[in-house]
Amino acid sequence: MKPVFQNELFHKIKSITMNKPANHKDVWEVINDLWRTAKHLWWGFFDWLAEVSWRNLTILCGAVLFAGVILHYQTLALLFVLISVTTKSVAGGKRSAEMAAERATTRANVEALERSLLEARMAALQAQIEPHFLFNTLALIGQLIETDPAQASKIHTSLIQYLRAALPQMRAATGSRLGQQFDLSRAYLNIMQARMRDRLSVSFDLPVELTHAEFPSMMLQTLVENAIKHGIEPKPEGGHIAIVAASSDDGITVTVADNGLGFNLHAGDGVGLSNIRERLKVLYGGNALLSIETPLTGGAHVSIRVPKHKEKV
Repeated sequence: MKPVFQNELFHKIKSITMNKPANHKDVWEVINDLWRTAKHLWWGFFDWLAEVSWRNLTILCGAVLFAGVILHYQTLALLFVLISVTTKSVAGGKRSAEMAAERATTRANVEALERSLLEARMAALQAQIEPHFLFNTLALIGQLIETDPAQASKIHTSLIQYLRAALPQMRAATGSRLGQQFDLSRAYLNIMQARMRDRLSVSFDLPVELTHAEFPSMMLQTLVENAIKHGIEPKPEGGHIAIVAASSDDGITVTVADNGLGFNLHAGDGVGLSNIRERLKVLYGGNALLSIETPLTGGAHVSIRVPKHKEKV
């Protein structure tokens, strides 16, 4: 009980017991307060019995019996033991299951809120990233209009393709079709090839049966952008990026492989990969995986594996 409630109850009982004027309303209020207090204490004790292990309950009952013998309250001690053991035996299992179900429901609600928060944060992050790429591309088109109109037109076409593929994915709550994500990465890499010329070559391998498979939105694009930024672009001679999707019994794996400068395992994941790990955990629990390999020949192979059918966590 709250201290204020206890004080009010105490004053009401004191008023009655000291034969001060008290009407029937005061008496019933005291009785109701006592009844509510008794129910609160009982259900608290009942919930405790449902959760406590038999081992700990046995130890407690032994301590109560010992104290009862010492203090000459054997009857009360036996009554406590009898009520505790009987209650836990008859209804403790059911109550424990109910409490576990309540905790599971609460946990599911919290996870749903976390998922919504993460997707909102990812959308905000994407909103910050996209204008940067867009402005750079428009600036490049502006430069090429006078010096190389054909190339400017090619980049303009690729930018339109990129935006057509990107906008639906940025609005998607969880995932989009794998074919759409390949289209997005293809349009992005077309623009990067126009910028880097012969320093960048690309290849795509998407089996037809995976074209309509669901895959978390913008994750493939993040891997491709990382490969360009950290692997290929800093390398003077450039390199090659291969995007491969494969299906197996345990899920779908998409790999972005490059032969650039490689991945520094001691530098941490960075913001992009950290966000991917967090999103995979929220969306799939332990059923999805982000893996990074550094081949002896150089470069990096970064893969995302997800279940074929998304399971609720």
